[in-house]
Amino acid sequence: MSWFESFVLGLVQGLTEFLPISSSAHLRLTAAFAGWHDPGAAFTAITQIGTEAAVLIYFRQDIARILSAWFRSLTDREMRSDHDAQMGWLVIVGSIPIGVLGLTLKDQIEGPFRDLRLIATTLIVMGIVLGIADRLAARDESGGRHRVVKERKTLKDLGVRDGLIYGFCQAMALIPGVSRSGATISGGLLMGYTRESAARYSFLLAIPAVLASGAYELKDVGEGHVSWGPTVFATLVAFFVGYAVIAWFMKFITTKSFMPFVIYRILLGIVIFALVWSGALSPHAGESAG
Repeated sequence: MSWFESFVLGLVQGLTEFLPISSSAHLRLTAAFAGWHDPGAAFTAITQIGTEAAVLIYFRQDIARILSAWFRSLTDREMRSDHDAQMGWLVIVGSIPIGVLGLTLKDQIEGPFRDLRLIATTLIVMGIVLGIADRLAARDESGGRHRVVKERKTLKDLGVRDGLIYGFCQAMALIPGVSRSGATISGGLLMGYTRESAARYSFLLAIPAVLASGAYELKDVGEGHVSWGPTVFATLVAFFVGYAVIAWFMKFITTKSFMPFVIYRILLGIVIFALVWSGALSPHAGESAG
């Protein structure tokens, strides 16, 4: 992998990680369209550490408060009813599904799941799911001619059941094209949470999963065409770009709909199918050398 490739892929990772459009799919597609080798699951997992570092800094006050309350709850029974302490446990509970499935499906994640036809399918299907969830949220928030405004849930209403559902939604993102934030936000909206609450928990829930995945994949750097230098460079690029994107996105969702992302996902999926069916793009482009 050249330094230019690593810069472009790091830029793509930073731009797409927090948007509900799937960063892993865009890394795969960027390489395929450019005629480069597939960067692979290891490169994707490690560069996600860069964007997750942006989450740690952006939500540093929330994270510090949650960690402090969680550690105190280990010895102080009264603290176990504290919302921040409970959030710490709920992040752990919600991380179980992706941890188990990530290890179980490792071979599929690195192989069949990277087929461009599957990516196109997940882009379209999850785009439709996100669109439905967004419309339901908008209906509750605005009411209507014969409806009253319905109050949606916040993170104070989060319990173990909803935390596990969020966790299984996040686990779906093991398939490129699903999108970690897209799946968890969709799940949150369908369960009745506000856009801001669904996005905030989505980003907090991703922290242990992404850091663990990146650490696990460190052993594979240097194998094949991906070396340490370009991988670290791409991770740094992803961090700086990702921080700017997350700050913008958290402001965007307070007043805007997810429909632009829904339309983009569906159109991109259709374009990929058209290119594959026409023979202009192989569904396994770059895989053999990746």
